[in-house]
Amino acid sequence: MIEFYKCSGSGNDFILIDNTNGSLRVKNPAELAKKICRRKVSVGADGLIIIERSDSVDFRWRFFNSDGSEPGMCGNGGRCAARFAFMRRIAKRRMSFETLSGIIDAEVDGENVKIRLTAPHSLVMDECIVVGRKKIIVDSINTGVPHTVCFVDNLEGIDVFATGRAIRMHKHYRPAGTNANFVSVSDPHTIHVRTYERGVEDETLACGTGSVASALIASRRGWVESPVDVHVRSGEVLKIYFKKTKSGFKDVYLEGKVTIVYRGYLLDKTCMEGE
Repeated sequence: MIEFYKCSGSGNDFILIDNTNGSLRVKNPAELAKKICRRKVSVGADGLIIIERSDSVDFRWRFFNSDGSEPGMCGNGGRCAARFAFMRRIAKRRMSFETLSGIIDAEVDGENVKIRLTAPHSLVMDECIVVGRKKIIVDSINTGVPHTVCFVDNLEGIDVFATGRAIRMHKHYRPAGTNANFVSVSDPHTIHVRTYERGVEDETLACGTGSVASALIASRRGWVESPVDVHVRSGEVLKIYFKKTKSGFKDVYLEGKVTIVYRGYLLDKTCMEGE
């Protein structure tokens, strides 16, 4: 049997496995992720995080979306990984870990976890794309993974699944695709965000990198200033800190609550199905 933990980062839920001793013998972890992240028939989660040893920093992670894809980064997943690593004594309160997008710094303070993201890049403003028969204006930025941001007046009136999926699959973003965020601005330090996540292929209750992307682009438009409280679909609030430069942003942080939900075991048969 393989021990795992279920964690939630402000509504994003993940399965975490400590493989620092190298005991996890699964030939295809992407297939394992697809199996055990299925809701109602397995553990169910937005993604799988496997913690491994690193030669340079506290640990290395491998992160898989529920569809088996392996993106460069996941903000709320990174916060969950940090609290898990501290709880398992893999790392101290202040830590660094390897991702495909680069080194991530993190700090754990009880249930609250703050991570420093890699420098955002590929900022593009005021693009016009056609979704269905409607032209919409969008902005985009890469905050570890690609995000498209669309500002709306009525966040509850948006069909996030249909419109988000159309943006995610749009020919303009091929072949990698994008995540789609719909944003309303409440005041200079508050926004509300709903996100269709690539790899989960649905609206999620929160998206860390999407919240960061939304806050940064709202700032670039002159509508908000750091720090920004981001209200996500779960009802929780993520706090985004950043410094704006002439060409982009630096010192970008994501902070919020992480909950350790439960500990369990994967039976041998389940693990073999993931090979």
